[in-house]
Amino acid sequence: MAAEEPLLSADVAVVGAGAAGLYAALTAAEAGASVALVSATPLAQTASYWAQGGIAAALAVEDSAERHLADTEAAGRDAVRRSAAEVLVEEAPARVADLERLGVHFDGDRRGMLALGLEGGHSLRRVVHAGGSATGRRIVRQLSALAVDRPRIAVLEGARAASAWMCDGRCEGVLLEDGRAIRARATILATGGAAAMWSRTTNPPGSLGIGMTLAHAAGAELADLEFLQFHPTAVIGIAGREGFLVSEAIRGEGATLHGPDGERFVDELAPRDEVARTIAALLARSGASSVGLDMRAVDPARFPNVVAALSDAGLDPTRAPIPVSPAAHYMMGGIVTDLHGRSTVPGLFAIGETACTGLHGANRLASNSLSECFVFGARAAAAGLDEPDPGAPDATRPPAPAALVRPRRATQEALWRDAGIVRDREGLSRLLDDPHPLARLIAVCALQREESRGAHQRADFPDLDGALDHRHAVIGADARPRLARWR
Repeated sequence: MAAEEPLLSADVAVVGAGAAGLYAALTAAEAGASVALVSATPLAQTASYWAQGGIAAALAVEDSAERHLADTEAAGRDAVRRSAAEVLVEEAPARVADLERLGVHFDGDRRGMLALGLEGGHSLRRVVHAGGSATGRRIVRQLSALAVDRPRIAVLEGARAASAWMCDGRCEGVLLEDGRAIRARATILATGGAAAMWSRTTNPPGSLGIGMTLAHAAGAELADLEFLQFHPTAVIGIAGREGFLVSEAIRGEGATLHGPDGERFVDELAPRDEVARTIAALLARSGASSVGLDMRAVDPARFPNVVAALSDAGLDPTRAPIPVSPAAHYMMGGIVTDLHGRSTVPGLFAIGETACTGLHGANRLASNSLSECFVFGARAAAAGLDEPDPGAPDATRPPAPAALVRPRRATQEALWRDAGIVRDREGLSRLLDDPHPLARLIAVCALQREESRGAHQRADFPDLDGALDHRHAVIGADARPRLARWR
């Protein structure tokens, strides 16, 4: 299948070449499928490349799937879809083993066993890392090299999806911005999250919810868009490193947070929503722009890429605390899918941060996101091969691609102001008139949830409403939200 052809054909089209997309593509190819892998950037330069966290999996002798499940549900604030969490905790160890089979080398301890890290919300050490905080880089590099080497995978670098190829209510492929089209029995969206829709973010500029926007335009349901996780420790005020995420694993190894008075003020390993909210409240009271992350008790050799990045910016974490404050980091919501990645549009799948299985509830447990990429990436690849063959590639000529709307700076600033760590009806209502469709949908979901839960904090509804436990704000093609109970 030549990448220059205007009309391509594959068993599976995977849009996005981060951890989820790469793993899904490799899984499908190993099953004998032909795969078209669409990557807006050169391979190994996706958002997953920068992931500093690891893979959460119950691998320790004293750990179990049940303990991992309990921690996931506790972090998710009574909004986790248990069936999705059960799939994750039960299948994550096998996915770690499979990554090792594929050549990913994880960090070991002195006994030759996998070294397990401790991160916020986990009751014991269960996070697997590769190269300390370079996990995303190591995994994406290895999987990218394998994808390029697989004859069944055609890699389309520098290609951007514009819209789904719809025929009689079914997705039969994807249309690219450059006019090319891919016809496939299954189209898997793995385009990442939407945290770059906010002006202060840890994410690369391309994390704009493109897959979510594309899927919704095709008629797919979205859910939980009000649940945007703010990472507590992103560098602030340093040119060239604004929003650089300092991994939670560093706090797991003993780094501490200090207010303007030099005193510790929070349990550094509490779930992220709690830590971010506490920092934001302290900054509001004190008028300070940052708190200090003291890494001086942490061995810098454990996190070489973080230390190197800070050093390049003129910061020496071995001598002084690093200025940090929260930044938009991870979208728990996304395209509604079942436990095999199927969206509500036949033939259209979603995995990774693009998808919403209900796994993360109102607050993602640290390092469950990479686990999700591999667990549900494998499931979607297998399910996609059960989809019907759309026929010969030239049986139906593709329509012209739609034009994707990208947010202006004003939209990003409006989301930070009106849908930030704490929001209210007045600010959210302003977003209903924003020119960007995803910004409007985020506001619709946030207005529907009249309570404070996890990453969604309403100043005008400060308490948690038990009647909304396990209810998810779902929004269909008609843009009318409903609160659905998921099991």
